[in-house]
Amino acid sequence: MIGFVVFGLVVGFLARLAVPGRQHLSLLATLVLGLVGSVVGGVVANALGTGDLFELNIVGSLVAIATAVVLVVVGERAGAVRDHAHHR
Repeated sequence: MIGFVVFGLVVGFLARLAVPGRQHLSLLATLVLGLVGSVVGGVVANALGTGDLFELNIVGSLVAIATAVVLVVVGERAGAVRDHAHHR
């Protein structure tokens, strides 16, 4: 379980590095996005027959990072919309 959390944090940081510009996400938000990406990656890898949900493999890792990148972008845009509406 600790390995899953550590991998989720790594995935979250890699996703943030892949998104251009500065993200205004906390360490906890980065961890959560990475964990969600890791779960999605594990599910996709399991569905493709390349590994189990909690098994570290290439396909699952790539899908996890790609999912986390999408979540970082969505999270940033949602935050920007929320901040813009708040400043009115």
